[in-house]
Amino acid sequence: MSGPRTVPPRGVRWAPSVVIGFLGAIALAVAGLVFSRPDVAALGLPLILASVAAAFRRQDADPLEIRLDAVAGSDDDLLRTELRATGGAELAEVVLVQAERRRRRLVVPADGTAVVACSRALHSGPVTAVAVAARGVSGDGQLLEPATAVVTQTRNVAPRSTTLQGLQLSPRLTGMHGNHEGRRLGQGGDFRDIHPFVPGDELRRVDWRATARMARRPGDLLVRRTNTLSDATNVIAMDTADDLGTVVATWGSGDLVRSGPTSLDLSRQAACSIAAAAVGSGDRVALHVLTHGGRSVRSGAGARHLARVVAAIAATGPAGEDARFRRTPPVPHGSVIFVLSTFFDGAASDVSLMWRASGHRVVAVDVLPDLDVAGLGREQRIALQVVLAERDDVLHDLRLSGVDVVPWRENPAGALVAAARARR
Repeated sequence: MSGPRTVPPRGVRWAPSVVIGFLGAIALAVAGLVFSRPDVAALGLPLILASVAAAFRRQDADPLEIRLDAVAGSDDDLLRTELRATGGAELAEVVLVQAERRRRRLVVPADGTAVVACSRALHSGPVTAVAVAARGVSGDGQLLEPATAVVTQTRNVAPRSTTLQGLQLSPRLTGMHGNHEGRRLGQGGDFRDIHPFVPGDELRRVDWRATARMARRPGDLLVRRTNTLSDATNVIAMDTADDLGTVVATWGSGDLVRSGPTSLDLSRQAACSIAAAAVGSGDRVALHVLTHGGRSVRSGAGARHLARVVAAIAATGPAGEDARFRRTPPVPHGSVIFVLSTFFDGAASDVSLMWRASGHRVVAVDVLPDLDVAGLGREQRIALQVVLAERDDVLHDLRLSGVDVVPWRENPAGALVAAARARR
C-alpha cells in the first residue's frame, strides 16, 4: 500500500522578470500618486497581478523533455528529424544546430507537437543531423526554466555508389559455385580434359567419339570432364586514420564545411561501389576497418548481406589518435583484397605488402582527392610537396611488389578495368 502523497510547498520564484514586474508596478503607483493621475497608477494593476501569479506558481511541474525521431525522406541528402518538446511549461525556447553548421532559435509548444527539422548532409558517414538544447517558458515569458542537456540525433549517411563494370579475380578461385571459371573439377565450366571412366562418373558424361578413337581395349569408356564454376571472395579493408579534404588549408582544422569532399567520403563511396559490384556478380564480400576495435563484416553474398555491408560502411567515421591497427584481420584463402587508404601512414602499405607476400591479389585504392592548394604559404607548400613525395615512394614500392594501385578520382571504373586487363 502506497503512502500518502506529499504536495511540495509553494515557494516564491524571484525571477528577474517577476522582480521587474513588481518594481514597475510600484513605480507606476508612485508616479500616479505624485502627479495625481489615478489612470497611471491603474496601469500597474495588470503588472502586479501577473507578477504575483508568476511568483506563486507551483514549482512541481514536469521538467521539459526533448525527443528527436528520425524521419525517412525521399531525398537521400536531406535529413528530416521530428522534434517534440513535452513538459509542464507553456512553451519551449529551442536552440538547434542543423548538420553541425546552421544555428536556429525558435519557440515551440511544450505539448508534444511535432516540428520537423530538415538539414542537408555535406558528407557521408556519421553525421549529427540535429543538436538541440531547450528551456521552458511560462507566465507569458516571465518564468524561464533551466536549460536542458544537449540532445543530438546522429544519422549514418550512405554514399552514392559508382557503377563498376567488373572486378579483378584471384588466380585461385576456391568456391564450388558461382559465375567465374574455376580450376577445380566440376560442372558448368569449360572443357578440362578427356579421362577414363571411373566409378562415380556419370554415364551422360561419356564421350562416345573419343571412346571410339582412343579406347585401347574393348569395354573402355572415356568421359569428358569440365571445370567447375566458382565465386570470388572480395575483401574491403578501409584505413580511417586520415580524413583529408580537397582544400589543403583545412587539414587538421576539422572544418568540414570548407574542406570539400574528403578522403573518407571517397573511401566510403569506393567501398560501397566495390561491394555492390561484387554482390551483383554473385561473389562474396567482406569488410574490415583497419583500426583497433574497428568494424568487421564476415564474408557473405546476397542482397541482405550487401545491406549489412553498406550500413557498416555508412557508420564508419574517422579513427581517433590511436589509429594504427593492432593485428591484421583474417581474410579467406584466394581473396582479392581492396585496401582503401591515402597511404600517408605506412600501416596500410605494410599490411598490403604482407597480404601480397601471402599470395593474395591486392588492389591499393588511392582515395586522396584532387588537392586545392589555394591559401597555402610558401612553407606550407614545401611541406606538402615533401609529404606527397614520401607518399609517391610508398605507392612506387607497392607497384614493384605486384600490388595494383588504382586512383579513385575522375574515372575509377575505367582504372579498375584497366588494372584487371593488365593482370590478364
